[in-house]
Amino acid sequence: MNDAVSAPSPRQPDLILLPEAGAARPLVDAFQRRITYLRLSVTDRCDLRCSYCMPERMTFLPKKEVLSLEELYELATGFIARGVTKIRITGGEPLVRRDIIDLFTALGRRLGHDLQELTLTTNGTQLAEHAEALAKAGVKRVNVSLDTLDREKFAALTRRDSLPQVLEGIAAAKAAGLKVKLNAVALKGVNGEELPDLIAWGHGEGHDVTLIEVMPLGDVEEERLDQYLPLDEVRRSLEARWTLTESDHRTGGPSAYVDVAETGGKLGFITPHTNNFCAGCNRLRVTATGQLYPCLGGGERVDLRAALRSEAPEANLAAALDEALRIKPEKHHFRMDARGAAPAVPRHMSMTGG
Repeated sequence: MNDAVSAPSPRQPDLILLPEAGAARPLVDAFQRRITYLRLSVTDRCDLRCSYCMPERMTFLPKKEVLSLEELYELATGFIARGVTKIRITGGEPLVRRDIIDLFTALGRRLGHDLQELTLTTNGTQLAEHAEALAKAGVKRVNVSLDTLDREKFAALTRRDSLPQVLEGIAAAKAAGLKVKLNAVALKGVNGEELPDLIAWGHGEGHDVTLIEVMPLGDVEEERLDQYLPLDEVRRSLEARWTLTESDHRTGGPSAYVDVAETGGKLGFITPHTNNFCAGCNRLRVTATGQLYPCLGGGERVDLRAALRSEAPEANLAAALDEALRIKPEKHHFRMDARGAAPAVPRHMSMTGG
């Protein structure tokens, strides 16, 4: 597709090699949080234009600034050597990147050795094409963003009429044996009333569902406060309908789960505003250009691309990771209480990686 990044040369076999993992220091930040989870973005490009994520006329990065698949793999193995056991591939939409399955295949070779889990967050539009290959590479679970089952509303929200492709992708993932979790951003005046139907449908298909509060990342040409639907309000509404029981289920991310007796499924809540979850943060995020952001809600960053492309990449990468741990803040500082306020973070979610 036109947005894809150039594929690596087939004469470069390094992408599928399995280098030795060193006995390097584990990743522990200044607040004694152990980092075991990497969210690695492979592109800032996306084939949707969700109104809470980016403007319609989004400007994407020049392709020359994006790390090659070989460099992304090298970065991932550097994190694995420091104790990361779970990697989630993100974007943008990761499946629009040309030959992305090569990276999944390469990282999948680490599974059962020093990598415990390899997962993906996707909007689902390309999932039907890639579901079987992902399963073959060792992916067991995928997160699919789905905010509504109403086709017209989906088209308005994403600025693309792609709901049929997304539903086809979800079905293909299920058929391929992938565990699907649906992520829905709760949006005031948009999908609040239909969230019970979305949850019931997802659970009926065997999928867990997670609800997410909108985050003030980047200029989206809409008032964030008008989009914000607190999940404590949503939960009270759901408790009037269903029996919700606290669950000890965890996936390594920030979701707090409940079991829904009437649907038989699990429901997660990601609440950066109404219930801060930073004390248990075990994650680092790396953009497609190799910028490491220790906190999604902060501006602190470390340039891993410069370390990778230096004359001493191993030593410089180790030093860069140490610096990231040093500057990782105790918590984010998102606020949703000021109308007309500038975004808490100027970069868009698609640039950071979800």
